[in-house]
Amino acid sequence: MRHGVKLNRLSRTSAHRKALLSNLACELISHKRITTTLAKAKALRIYVEPLLTRAKADSTHNRRIIFSYLQDKEAIKEMFGVISEKIANRPGGYTRIIKLGKRVGDNAETALIELVDFNEIYGKTTEKAPAKRTRRAGGGKKKAEGGAEEATPAAEKKSDDKAAE
Repeated sequence: MRHGVKLNRLSRTSAHRKALLSNLACELISHKRITTTLAKAKALRIYVEPLLTRAKADSTHNRRIIFSYLQDKEAIKEMFGVISEKIANRPGGYTRIIKLGKRVGDNAETALIELVDFNEIYGKTTEKAPAKRTRRAGGGKKKAEGGAEEATPAAEKKSDDKAAE
């Protein structure tokens, strides 16, 4: 039984799994988004998020710990340079997994895993859309803002009825 075991073994030996996750993490760091199976993406998220948290504090100790996981100097430079600046004020949740559907060859669930701060579509840099105008009758805002300057047709009709009496 696997009570409380959080590690997905991915049908691999320990050394193969460590090498796989290390390579996936290096590719994610260099390309900012990769497409893989859903199970690997979920395992990669658990693997890479603590490393990204460590990269926020640039010290020799943190560099050596991350290098022990990744074994790639270029990925370390990218992580402590560009990525650490972008994620400096984020408290966690550095990655996003988007399900893509099933793969044609073996019907495996595929997913896109990406670094959240490097997606311009969902980012905070987009301009705020103008307030949407409603099309219902009433005009509560106009009455409050303009006062009695702009009279609605219903108000004119009521004033005409009172004048006729």
